[in-house]
Amino acid sequence: MSLAELLVTPLGWMLRGKRSKPERSVQFAQELASPGILTVSSPAFDAGQAIPRRHSGIGRGPNISPELRWSGLPNDTKQLLLIVEDTDVPLDSPIIHLIALLEPDTTHGVAEGALTPGNLTVHYVPAFRGWVAYQGPRPLPGHGVHHYGFHLYALDVELDVQGINGLTELLPKVAGHVLASGSLVGTQRA
Repeated sequence: MSLAELLVTPLGWMLRGKRSKPERSVQFAQELASPGILTVSSPAFDAGQAIPRRHSGIGRGPNISPELRWSGLPNDTKQLLLIVEDTDVPLDSPIIHLIALLEPDTTHGVAEGALTPGNLTVHYVPAFRGWVAYQGPRPLPGHGVHHYGFHLYALDVELDVQGINGLTELLPKVAGHVLASGSLVGTQRA
């Protein structure tokens, strides 16, 4: 444990009872409702299991995005929307770690480390604090277990992300265009 983690651990202990409101998770956003179901998995971790430190954010790990795999995409999928969120932060709403739009030819998944700014097949919408590209788990030390949802949505339209700044601006643009969705949830404890 680093000196910085030792210094903020008491704050994490004090805030243990404070968690974001579950109903504010993107998985409950009406704009993302869908009739179809996708299967999302990763060879790096199983559903409900610990996400390896290799995939943790800077200061905790090297911030390498995990390999993700999916199946069940509808034939008329034009684009994929991937949102990663931490639903256990001590705030009113979950923190969005990643908002990425993937080209339709990304039909079976993304390789480890692919969710970087240099990957031209991925289009990013700024997430929490303007984050662009993958920002791995980094739970508040002492706060307990955090759950990280990797939510995938198959869209029947191809969006131009230029000028879209954050989730609240993106949601109205995807409303009514989600064909199928699926999630993979992993955990980390600090």
